[in-house]
Amino acid sequence: MAASAQQSEAPAPVASAAAAPAEQGSEQAPARPRSSPWLLLPLVSSNPKLGTSFGAMGAYLHVFDPGSRVSMFGVNYQYTSTNSTIAMAFARTSFGADHHRILVAAAFGHIRNDYENFLGTGQPLRTNDDVKAVAGQYLYRLRGDWFVGARGLASNYQVLGATPEDDLVLETLGVEGVDSVALGAIVMHDSRDNQDMPTRGWFLNLNNLAHREALGGSASFDAYRADLRGFWRHGGGHVLAFRQSNWLTSDAPGASQATVVLRGYTRGEYLAPYMSSLEAEERLSLGARWGATLFAGVASLYGATGAFESSNGFYPTVGAGVHFVIKPVQRMLVNLEYAHGVDDNSAVLLRFGYGW
Repeated sequence: MAASAQQSEAPAPVASAAAAPAEQGSEQAPARPRSSPWLLLPLVSSNPKLGTSFGAMGAYLHVFDPGSRVSMFGVNYQYTSTNSTIAMAFARTSFGADHHRILVAAAFGHIRNDYENFLGTGQPLRTNDDVKAVAGQYLYRLRGDWFVGARGLASNYQVLGATPEDDLVLETLGVEGVDSVALGAIVMHDSRDNQDMPTRGWFLNLNNLAHREALGGSASFDAYRADLRGFWRHGGGHVLAFRQSNWLTSDAPGASQATVVLRGYTRGEYLAPYMSSLEAEERLSLGARWGATLFAGVASLYGATGAFESSNGFYPTVGAGVHFVIKPVQRMLVNLEYAHGVDDNSAVLLRFGYGW
């Protein structure tokens, strides 16, 4: 999501030597360096389920007009030590004085998971998941910091066991891949001063997706999400951030139910009809371009019968990290974090931006 248009993020102008003649005997001021429109970052992650992954993200940055936020057009690719691959192309745009925001993404991948405790049942499971997905959304600034819009999704998510025994486990648990096509609506408030490195403001996103067989999907069900975030600057440039998130599904097949979205957990390992989470994060400023993060949170899965023997449906996480501001003008950063949860869930992540 892009941020509010209260402040332009256009790159700093270059001072021109020809703009005005220098006075005789005076020293000409040096030109300010132009910020490159290109962004290239390594991507690294490590967790017990997907192994260690290496990849890269490349993007082109552009400001369409003085009142809009930075738009980004990019691709990324990752390969893991479990022979998983995933590639994505995306565009995040803001134009018309930030009255219009469009986000589109297409992802393709083959993911090999190795779960030690699938769905909290204590049952180990290995899966080969083929993923193809295209998603998009459009937002219009209705008034002030309020936006309304629509979103759509089309995906082909196939889950196969690595062995016949794994297929039997998937069949017993009722987990299967789905072809899904969905449409939904969005209501959003965004008063953050920057979407990638906010220091103040609050963000609210209420949305739904109606998955329907009539649209070409293999099942009809509904998903609703509510995401609230707040940011407070204090001290010497430090920022305290909070997030409360909810994900509710109705009549969703197993693989499309809500899952834990906290750092340190693999999405899709723990599933239930409903998920709620609460996170707090202290973002410390250690200088002009360096900083650190300290975070903690807990997620709750509920609405399922006879599950969660090992965790009682609660999944805490704690972690820390360091970040480097790679694009000071656009306020964009690269972030290295470690997160630890229960049941041997942990992750090391090197990626673009904060966790949220």
